[in-house]
Parts: sequence; C-alpha cells; structure tokens
Amino acid sequence: MADTASTTDAKRGGKDAPPREPILKLVAKQGILIAFVLFMIGFALANSRFLDPENIMGVIRSSAILGVMALGVTFVVISGNLDLSVGSMMSFSTIVVLDLHDKIGPALAIPAMFALTLCLGAFIGFLVGYLKLNSLIVTLGMLSAIHGLTLTWSGGQNMDIADKSGTWFSVFGQGEMLGIPVPILLFALLAATLGVVLARTPFGRKVYAVGGNGTAATFSGIRRARVVFLCYLVSAFCVACAGLIQASRSLGSQNTVGQGMELEVLAAVILGGASLLGGSGAIYKTVIGVLILGFIQNGLLLIGLQFYAQYVVTWIIIILAVWLDIGAKRGRFLSPIA
Repeated sequence: MADTASTTDAKRGGKDAPPREPILKLVAKQGILIAFVLFMIGFALANSRFLDPENIMGVIRSSAILGVMALGVTFVVISGNLDLSVGSMMSFSTIVVLDLHDKIGPALAIPAMFALTLCLGAFIGFLVGYLKLNSLIVTLGMLSAIHGLTLTWSGGQNMDIADKSGTWFSVFGQGEMLGIPVPILLFALLAATLGVVLARTPFGRKVYAVGGNGTAATFSGIRRARVVFLCYLVSAFCVACAGLIQASRSLGSQNTVGQGMELEVLAAVILGGASLLGGSGAIYKTVIGVLILGFIQNGLLLIGLQFYAQYVVTWIIIILAVWLDIGAKRGRFLSPIA
C-alpha cells in the first residue's frame, strides 16, 4: 500500500504538486488579466507616451472593429467550432453597404446588408450544425467563396460613396457621443449585451454545454445543432456590425479590407482564454484579448520597432496562450511523455 501511495504521489508530482496546483489555477482563471497588466506596465516603462489618454483612446478605437468581430467568434469557439470566414465576410458586408448606400439610401442599405450577411452565417451554421461538417473545412472553404462573392458584387473594384459630405452614414465610424467615439460605444454595448447572454441566459449555458461535451449535451435534451446554428448567426451579426463601422469610418473601402483579419480575431479570442477544445471562455476576457493585441501593436510602434514585428510577436503570444491553456487543463505545463 505504501509503495502504491508513493507511486501515485510520484505521478502527481510528489512534493511539487501542492505548490504547482495554485499556480495552474491562477493561470487558468486570471492569466489573461495578469498578462494584460504586465504588458501595460512594460510598455509604459518603455515609452511615457504609452499611457497618454489620447493614445489609449486611439488604440481602443482602432481595435473596435476587430473586437466586435471577436465577440461573435467567442460564441463559436466556446461551442467547440471555428470560424475562419469572418475576414472575407467583413469585406463582403462593407462592400455591400457602400454599394447599396448610393443606390437605395443608407436607411435601406444597412438592413439589407445585415440580412445578406446573416444569410451567409445561417448557411455556415446549417453546414456545421445540421449537416455536422467539420467547421475548419467549411469556414476555410467559405473564406474563399465569400471573397469571390465580394469580388463579383464589386466587379473587382473598390467602393466609395459618391457624396461623402451629405450623408449621416458617417456617424457609425466617425461620430462621437459624450466625447466618446461611436465605434467604442458600439463595441462596449455589444460586449455588455453578449456578455449577459453568454453568462446569464439558458442559451449561454447551452453553448458551454455543447462545447464542453456535445454528446452529453445531446443526451441532456439540448438541441446541439440549433445551438451551433445560432452561434454562427451571432458571429455573422457581429461581422455585419464591424462592416458597418468600417464602411462608415472611411466612406469607402477596398474589396479586400477584411483579408487576414480572421487570424487576428482568432488570436484575440484565444488570448481571452477561450479554449480551442470548446466549453470555456468569456466575453470580458475576449475584450481583454482584443485590447492586448491592440496595445501590443501600438507599444511596438512607440518603442521604434517596425510594424511587421507585430506579426512575429502575435505568433509568439498565440503559442504561449495555447500552451498555458493546455497546461492548465492537463495539470502540468510539460507533456508527461516528454
């Protein structure tokens, strides 16, 4: 019996186990907050302008579009799936609303764009949820398909609003309310609303259940396909909001404006602690992940590094985030096989 106990102790790490467990729990629960504070302190020490209120407001404003998209993808990832089509879908929604603005007016162009974008999200949700196709393959294919649809819609041309001075459409990207830019207000409103939906409603609990153990959720009476379908609708709605802000900010756009953003969005969601295995994550942590990416990019520029350095740093941060996530779940940071 003593030998068995000592063997079990050795497997669990022996005397090292007690100190390790609190660290793992702290990393699993508050790792993103710790990382955010450390990044802020580091960049503030490197450059005094980093904590300037104007700089902070500028970073949050520039991160709003990415953040709005990340809010929707958080639902998809927690449900145990991926969405790599959001970048192309954002390009599509931006081009559509700009094109329809001059043809039918902004009052009709905005709901028309939302309807078309939601149709794309519904189609993806149907393929992944009801037909049970692999979300990585489906959304990777839709990335190319939607890009082609955008080029077809625009005729391969960039899109601009004819009369930029005589439209109220600019309020979504350029306006301010109580001294706060409207994109930041929209980001905060969506984050608060979706945060409540995910954390305080039956639908939110179903999303966690489906992502944590889809089979058990099905046997519990949860309609798994419907939950996945609705998660992709939420993602598409957020993409449409991001497209609206993007189109309104410049009143014109390239037809590839969202190209590559799907990886930044996924990076923000992962940094926020949402597991790629599904079942864990939170909206407020995704917001922090978005801000970390935004402040990293800003901080690197302020300390004099070239803009392309941020791609390497972002890659390193994603690897660290995934490593910490897996380590926190299996109870050790190094693989027992190694």
